Amino acid sequence: MGSSELRTCNVLILGVGFLFIFTAFTTCGNVAQTVVKSLQNDTFSGSGYHSLGIIYGVFSFANLLAPTVVAVVGPKITMFLSGLLYSGYIAVFIVPSTWSFYLTSVLIGIGAAMLWTAQGHFLVENSDASTINRNTGMFWALLQCSMLFGNLYIYFDWNGRTEISDSSRRNIFLSLLVASILGTLSFLLLRKSRDEEELLSEEEGQSLLSPVMLESRSVPLPPPYCSAGLELSFYSGVYGTCVGATAQFGDSAKGLIGISGIVVGIGEIVGGGLFGLLCQNNRFRRTSVVFLGMVVHFVAIYLIFLNIPDDAPVVFNTSTQSQPFLTPSVSIALLCSFLLGLGDSCFNTQLYSILGCVYAEHSTPAFAIFKFIQSVFAAAAFFYSGALLLKWQLLVMVLLGFAGTLCFFVVERMQSFSVDLQDY
Repeated sequence: MGSSELRTCNVLILGVGFLFIFTAFTTCGNVAQTVVKSLQNDTFSGSGYHSLGIIYGVFSFANLLAPTVVAVVGPKITMFLSGLLYSGYIAVFIVPSTWSFYLTSVLIGIGAAMLWTAQGHFLVENSDASTINRNTGMFWALLQCSMLFGNLYIYFDWNGRTEISDSSRRNIFLSLLVASILGTLSFLLLRKSRDEEELLSEEEGQSLLSPVMLESRSVPLPPPYCSAGLELSFYSGVYGTCVGATAQFGDSAKGLIGISGIVVGIGEIVGGGLFGLLCQNNRFRRTSVVFLGMVVHFVAIYLIFLNIPDDAPVVFNTSTQSQPFLTPSVSIALLCSFLLGLGDSCFNTQLYSILGCVYAEHSTPAFAIFKFIQSVFAAAAFFYSGALLLKWQLLVMVLLGFAGTLCFFVVERMQSFSVDLQDY
């Protein structure tokens, strides 16, 4: 097998591994708050929102150590060990207890930092300037297929239910645990695509962050990272809960959580395919895709504001009490799911692409910083999601989305100017 074919094969295996792991984790995050609300266990006092907030909070600070771990241990083993921590978190939902629920939330936060930093390093390692967009699109499309299968199970099992039984919960999470373990094992099939650099010492690994932290082009990027964090928390944990809590959807509300997750995944896959695989790596199309993502998100946010009750994120033991501006429509709710997925893929595929171009020589710390900032804001969003009315959450997303788009344009301009100087 030639070097080019081996690299492509590695990207496909990487995507399949993430497909299985995140079939488990994404489905789990989508239904966590709903499952917790339905637990028939007086001794359990956990919160799905708080669990996800802890995960992303720990994730953010663990990213500071992740480049060192990846440099010393290597991306393949790092991803394998991280997958085991994901599987442990899924297993807790089979026999839930408060202490294990929050303990594994901390552990998976550490694992997520290692997993995503290693993934970014491995993806760039198996790409070059001519293949980074294609490989990003392939990986992104496979990753987002994870939103289809688990959520389809949720729809068929939960449709028409008002409460989630213990047996139903156990069956779902046993299936998700098997998927997570399969994804973890698939990382062992990854192969070296070239004569990779020797693993670094701990001191050398710790020094990796400084070139990226001092790089002037990194300065305008935090706002897009922040916006990506809010989007992540909203489509992966908050919006599904809002749909499931909408009283006007009746007995079908719980099943719609699964369908909403599937449609978000379809939007992500369409975006990854169109903007990752088909777009050439040039600044006009990259900025155009990000601008499209902003417009798509703003349309989705406006429709959600009109269609979903304002108290949907904050109700716990009851359905919503407030009335939205429109009579809640399932069609509009699912259209918004698709637009959320499409808009998120616009931002993320292009963020991966620009990081791979600007920081080709320092990809590990660059992706660690991206995930650090993204997860800080995702954690903050999960903590306020259970207390803040929907309209205020949407307003924050609009403001950061606009700022993030402008800053992305600045980075692209600086990058193109740098390339022009080098050509000159």
